[in-house]
Amino acid sequence: MRIFWGLASLCAVTLAQANPALLDNYAREARAADPAFAGFSAERGRALYFRESSASGKPMQCASCHTTNPRQPGKTPAFRQIEPLAPVANPMRFTDAKKVEKWFRRNCDDVFRRECSAQEKGDFVRWLSSLP
Repeated sequence: MRIFWGLASLCAVTLAQANPALLDNYAREARAADPAFAGFSAERGRALYFRESSASGKPMQCASCHTTNPRQPGKTPAFRQIEPLAPVANPMRFTDAKKVEKWFRRNCDDVFRRECSAQEKGDFVRWLSSLP
């Protein structure tokens, strides 16, 4: 039984990581945009998550819908449930590159009224993937 739980724990930790190809792709894009690109930063990702913007006319940030604790479920402005954003709480998060891009496109536009850069996306994913 101990072996089962040990393997289950190991699988959960493995699943809680972002798709490595996703971060590799963002790194390639970031390097193309800025040859001085030196890697992603969880610290910058956290700052982006809590950055307040009033581009939509009212103060908004990622935490407005996803809560200040991304390990917890959130709610849309229409009160629809949002699964936790952190991979540690939602192992399927950041595993499907198409879905990730769809949501970055929508949410960056909603919050910042612009597309997020590859650097910002990589920082964001790096931070959320680092949460215990």
